Amino acid sequence: MTMRRAKKLATGHPPAMCLAFVAALALTAPAGAAPVVFTGQLKGSSEIPPTASAATGSAIITLDVVAKTMRVQADFFSLVAANTAAHIHCCIAQPTNVGVATVTPTFTGFPSGVTNGTYDHTFDMTLAASYNPAFVTSNGGTAASAFAALAAGIAGGQAYFNIHTTSFPGGEIRGVLIPAPTLQSNVSRKAHGGAGTFNLPLAP
Repeated sequence: MTMRRAKKLATGHPPAMCLAFVAALALTAPAGAAPVVFTGQLKGSSEIPPTASAATGSAIITLDVVAKTMRVQADFFSLVAANTAAHIHCCIAQPTNVGVATVTPTFTGFPSGVTNGTYDHTFDMTLAASYNPAFVTSNGGTAASAFAALAAGIAGGQAYFNIHTTSFPGGEIRGVLIPAPTLQSNVSRKAHGGAGTFNLPLAP
């Protein structure tokens, strides 16, 4: 995805219903409320347009609306070329391209210049430095409003984790973020293109 395209799409906003859900959760969740976890399977076929890369990876995003943190865990293997950046892109209904929401030019401390790697970092989402400045501007102008928009976008299936490389500057592998399985609540997995049930993690 070109920078011009990313800039053009950076103004997408999650639905008002999702924003209301996140706002209500932040206001009503008890002090000990469980963080909400999302996962993404990273592959070249999920890119738009798809890449021929056989690389694979995974991402785990843990949102804590009480502590206002976001833990990012990821691994990736057998990239065609050296990694240059990794981000979460948000917030437009998937599948499509959208601008970067998180810190630019890449996640703090994310492995660079390699084809295999692992990552684990927790971001303080009260800091404007945790976001792409364009995303903050497009979503209320504050870190608080940006976090609400990002959390709503991820919860609404409007975000994806993307790893960029020298051979694929627009992204070599990506994965749409979806709720991670838990034992707390069952919802239809058909909403995510699958069969059976999918367990949506909800704050108690």
